[in-house]
Amino acid sequence: MRLAAPRLCRLLLAGMFALAFLAAAGRGEAAAAGPAATIESFYGALLAVMKEGRRVPFDQRYRTLQPAIMQDFNLALMTRIAIGPDWARLTADQRQRLEAAFARYTIATYANRFDSYSGERFEVDPNPTANPNGMLVHTRLVPADDRPISLDYLMRQGAGGQWQVLDVYLNGSISELATCRAEFATVLGKEGAEGLVRLLDQRSAALRTG
Repeated sequence: MRLAAPRLCRLLLAGMFALAFLAAAGRGEAAAAGPAATIESFYGALLAVMKEGRRVPFDQRYRTLQPAIMQDFNLALMTRIAIGPDWARLTADQRQRLEAAFARYTIATYANRFDSYSGERFEVDPNPTANPNGMLVHTRLVPADDRPISLDYLMRQGAGGQWQVLDVYLNGSISELATCRAEFATVLGKEGAEGLVRLLDQRSAALRTG
């Protein structure tokens, strides 16, 4: 749905900025409280974007979600995990460019997927379970008229005490980063780091245009 009135556009955008500010404040408190609270706060940011829907353009959804994802996800470590052993052979500049491209792709993915609202809700188990690599926060995305989708977040506490996402598991077993790793290794082997940066940016652009 597109807005026709410029004044209404300004009001909607102002509302999005206000929601982003309130969500950021809540995330700061959630990070100190524990891993489940961090995911609760992140889901709050997602729901705010979903409820605004496609009245707000992709770029605005991207800018609204960007602070939440940059804070709640350890994107640098996620990039390293997704690339795997090839990471050791990359230069500092290549690593930096890949981290930036992976961050753009991750934010674009959420901005593309969560662009409408039809009564969905998120459920977060307040009791994470221990994992050799951190803590698992168990959640469900519950559509209004369909079966729930299980989403588990692998979390680790950083040096500053903040809990951040390291991986996301669909239905409790399908690792998002493991899914990426095989493809990333193939692209790195054939086209090098530049080819992988190009692939991630192409996918981000495709998500932007729907």
